[in-house]
Amino acid sequence: MPPGEGPPGEGPPGDDWVARLSAAGPVRDDAVAHLHGLMLRAARYQVGRMVEAADLGAARREEIVQAAADEATVSVLSRLHTFEGRSRFTTWAYKFGILHAGVEVRRAAWSGREIRLHEVPEPGETAASSPEAYAEGRDLARAARDALFAALTPHQRRIAVALLVDEVPIDVLAERLGTNRSALYKTLHDARKRLRAHLSAQGYLPVRTTKEVNR
Repeated sequence: MPPGEGPPGEGPPGDDWVARLSAAGPVRDDAVAHLHGLMLRAARYQVGRMVEAADLGAARREEIVQAAADEATVSVLSRLHTFEGRSRFTTWAYKFGILHAGVEVRRAAWSGREIRLHEVPEPGETAASSPEAYAEGRDLARAARDALFAALTPHQRRIAVALLVDEVPIDVLAERLGTNRSALYKTLHDARKRLRAHLSAQGYLPVRTTKEVNR
């Protein structure tokens, strides 16, 4: 948690957070109010530090803060049973506000932007310290491009290009494709393994040990 960030007001002390949030009536209502305040602080902190949020305007940023805080509060309440006490409850919960704010900002920044799951673009010009380094860079870039076609399925290729080349946020891509982050992470993981194996077989990368491959 960043310095100076914490629950507003007094809030439940220490481990009492879980007990109060699991209670009923006014005790729980008060604890939830303090939790929501903490989520607001986390969301506002995250939105304020994200470059993508700069062009959204003050009103839209505040909408994002409020929405992220609401979603983060619900997430924390639904995951109380997973809190193991390895850190302060506020530190653990604060991360939910950070996560949801980041997702909301990226979603807003990409709203209305077309995501084109195109094929692999031609390698661009790269800076190099010498003609030899330039030639090696171009050779590796073309080898990587060839590997995208030779080693990957069309689906893996489109996902890899969107995430690694076009830098589409993974949560945004998951939403557009009607899937989830876990599925995209698996696709990307499998694609990277195939690419490395292909480039290693072509002599562009060192061959990995069995232990390294199975990580």
